[in-house]
Amino acid sequence: MAGTLSSSTLLSQTYLVFPSQNPWKALNSSFLVNIEKRALVRCSAKKKVGFVDQILDYIEGGPKLRKWYGAPELLPKDGSVVEEVEDYPEDEVKDAVLVTDGDSELGQMVILSLIVKRTRIKALVKDKRTANEAFGTYVESISGDTSNKIFVKKALQGVRAIICPNEGFLSSVESLKGVEHIVLLSQLSVHRASGGIQALMTNSQRKLAEKDESVLKSSGIPYTIIRAGKLQNTPGGTQGFSFEEGSSASGSLSMEDAASICVEALEVVPQARFTFEVVNGGDKVSDWKECLTRLMEKPDL
Repeated sequence: MAGTLSSSTLLSQTYLVFPSQNPWKALNSSFLVNIEKRALVRCSAKKKVGFVDQILDYIEGGPKLRKWYGAPELLPKDGSVVEEVEDYPEDEVKDAVLVTDGDSELGQMVILSLIVKRTRIKALVKDKRTANEAFGTYVESISGDTSNKIFVKKALQGVRAIICPNEGFLSSVESLKGVEHIVLLSQLSVHRASGGIQALMTNSQRKLAEKDESVLKSSGIPYTIIRAGKLQNTPGGTQGFSFEEGSSASGSLSMEDAASICVEALEVVPQARFTFEVVNGGDKVSDWKECLTRLMEKPDL
């Protein structure tokens, strides 16, 4: 395999194509954004400049260019957010991807990769107001209790696939009816390989990861479990990969690479189940669809 991971290169020489009005429709005019610096920013209630706005602020000309692609102004200073009652038709096309834990660092990386692919995105977040400021019109941010059936049903309207970048969501919901594919980024191998004090510190996370995988396997929904090595806050797209069985227990993986692999996995939907391990290694990947399809032909873990 030759090449590098293109969609995860978030640090330099990354080119994003943003249409001038609506990010979900192809328009006549568009412009290229050359991000010379890191695009990701954390969601924080103290920050006034949002996620997508921060991206455009790196362009010469600054915040004024936000108006060119139709980004909304920041929310009112009083923090008010108008709650919309959405009336979804029964025959609505399921074309959205739901990202759980969307305001976490890894969740934001997943969302950025989806924005690059012009995907319709819904995100579960803790702070809806802050998320709306951060993501703008590119993401439908949702906040609520995932153990509440009514909330989950509303959150899943229009959703074809779910990406779970962290543990805990799958074990908290009762029904995922209507979802066609679930991608779970799992740290279970890392937790199980931990020993001593580290094992005690991650015991609750290990139990959540085990429960999430168990729930997913019994759901009847086609799923992809990505058992990643220990996640590292290092630049993505600079290293190769290894998919050897057992590698995730001792190896590591860039968080940016992990986020991009989650998004690439959406393009390869298994008939029933698909589990693979991945860490940074020596193999270069130029075609993720071909790579994942080949891995799927191996016996499931």
